[in-house]
Amino acid sequence: MDSEKLQKVLARSGFGSRREMERWIEEKRININGVLATLGDRVTPLDKVSLNGKLVELVFAGAEPRRVLLYNKPLGEVCTRHDPEGRPTVFDALPPLKQGRWIAIGRLDINTTGLLIFTTDGELANKMMHPSARIDREYAVRVLGEVDEEMLDRLKKGVLLDDGMANFTDVQFFDGEGANKWYHCVVMEGRNREVRRLWESQGLKVSRLKRVRFGPVFMPSDIKVGTWKEMDRKACNLLALEMGLEQDTSRVVRTPIQRAADERLHKKQRVRQSADKERVVRQEVKQKRKTGKVRSVGKRNAR
Repeated sequence: MDSEKLQKVLARSGFGSRREMERWIEEKRININGVLATLGDRVTPLDKVSLNGKLVELVFAGAEPRRVLLYNKPLGEVCTRHDPEGRPTVFDALPPLKQGRWIAIGRLDINTTGLLIFTTDGELANKMMHPSARIDREYAVRVLGEVDEEMLDRLKKGVLLDDGMANFTDVQFFDGEGANKWYHCVVMEGRNREVRRLWESQGLKVSRLKRVRFGPVFMPSDIKVGTWKEMDRKACNLLALEMGLEQDTSRVVRTPIQRAADERLHKKQRVRQSADKERVVRQEVKQKRKTGKVRSVGKRNAR
């Protein structure tokens, strides 16, 4: 039975990048068959691997395909798996996995919408997020205020922010009249609120912000807000090749039953969106009742 390097299998299983897995091994967080793992160890499907004392399921080469989801993030969702404040997270909307876990490629703040990419492949996620990859991110932004050419030149040449110099590699007028105008701008980093802070450094207010592209991946027009769509194998392989990774050679083929299950999940997305809207409305009404800004009207007893 063929064996693989432990850190490679863990990365494929969605626990992180190979480098991160190597660090976990050095930190003595991983056991193989009850024995502390060391760098260079190899595993097979017969081995039992535990992380922080808990058994984990591993995905070996050819066992599961590399999966990539494109998600159109709505306002009000946070990019964490569990939020201590109880706010909805982007992971709540994703389809469940039998093995591994979804890894978010990059983040968006709670008030930013648009393209989020998720994958089951830790190596792909690491390649796309690492600064050395120099992957650009494109945003559509609506700003309030007067914008002139000198201002755009400053934004492209560089502005000193609290955490250092930052700039747009490109910024172009897109649409709009009057005080509110839409621009498309590109940044090469994923620094916290970088796009907002760049515009605000010029005395402008950002009223809407949406990511429309992450590297070679564009937001498809058929993905509605709050819903996801999975890349097919050909698109996944093209993305992997651009990132310098091997193509997916797994032998797994989705059956008609699995495809039907996927279709049901897509239908549930629309139901989930409606439920989210109702939940938001209920929370707003509840808050207004607490502040005395709305009168509570009780239900009449049915007779």
